[in-house]
Amino acid sequence: MALSQKSNGASSDGHLMIDLRDVHKYYKTAVDDFHALNNVDLQIHAGEFVSIIGKSGSGKSTLLNMITGIDRPSSGEVFVNGMAVHELNENKMARWRGRNLGIVFQFFQLLPMISVIENIMLPMDFCRMYSMREREKRALELLEIVELSDHAYKLPTALSGGQQQRVAIARALANDPPVVIADEPTGNLDSKTAESVFALFNDQVAKGKTIIIVTHDSGLAKRTHRTALIADGEIVNEYVARAMPTLTREQLLQATHDAVAKNYAAGSMIIAEGTDADAFYIVTKGTVEVVLPRPNQSDVIAVQLGPGKYFGEMEFFHEKKHRASIRASEHTPVEVLAIGYDRLSELLNQSEVTRDALHQFADLHEAENIRKRGGLS
Repeated sequence: MALSQKSNGASSDGHLMIDLRDVHKYYKTAVDDFHALNNVDLQIHAGEFVSIIGKSGSGKSTLLNMITGIDRPSSGEVFVNGMAVHELNENKMARWRGRNLGIVFQFFQLLPMISVIENIMLPMDFCRMYSMREREKRALELLEIVELSDHAYKLPTALSGGQQQRVAIARALANDPPVVIADEPTGNLDSKTAESVFALFNDQVAKGKTIIIVTHDSGLAKRTHRTALIADGEIVNEYVARAMPTLTREQLLQATHDAVAKNYAAGSMIIAEGTDADAFYIVTKGTVEVVLPRPNQSDVIAVQLGPGKYFGEMEFFHEKKHRASIRASEHTPVEVLAIGYDRLSELLNQSEVTRDALHQFADLHEAENIRKRGGLS
């Protein structure tokens, strides 16, 4: 399932910056091939701040390695800013990476024998970016951004862990890359320093950078524009996760497998009132309208549902007949995911908290439906 819906936080041009298509990665082991990434489709637009979250061994690092070109897919395609990364040879890869990607490592990886400012100038030198005079000036400007200009000529070992991480961010920005990728950038920092690092990323997003962070901190992930949850080498559908956030990662992955994508033209009918109900629907693109009929008058749009919202839960818990008509908005086409009631029942049997939450919403929506119908009569 693709993570492709453009966030409201994306930049105004919003062109596709990262595009992974049906990526698989196998590693040879003594026993058998290990399927590290399985059918990964991931799309990220320019100016988005995206977090990748998952348990240890879920495939987070492998996914990053595909994007950065550190490793290659066994099959599938990887495009970054229009470049087919999977086709680059090693010589071209290093130069391309230096100009297009800023990488922030979890353990900083600053060279200890040269000064902070020289660490920041290294990527410029490697990629032959800027003149010698401009390099030092730019490095100082970057250190000013991360509030460390007073430490420019010190060795990295003279700085605290949080300060070294901010130097690592400045180094990642050295060649003004369109994409910055950070692997657990706050994992070894105290909460105050982690907050300052996160603020730095937000500032760069505001300036148009595309930022991708790998994190184990779900609270931090929720503060980014979007989250890609990876489990057993597969991307969990983000809209399934929004609709049923209390499912475990394994259950979310199962729900992703169970969901069937359906497309509807703008203005077309999705469900007619009074017909048999057999599926739970999650909106992934566009807007759907819940329509209540009025005798001898035009229909009334009771509510509009956008990406991450759902319908069909009332019928699951109550009478298996649709209580209203559902249609695509006249302005845009609609994409939904449909999970059959039998599969939904299996999922909810595994998660009582999710069943209770959906049941509460079903009762609430049923009461609203009755109230609105009463107001129309």
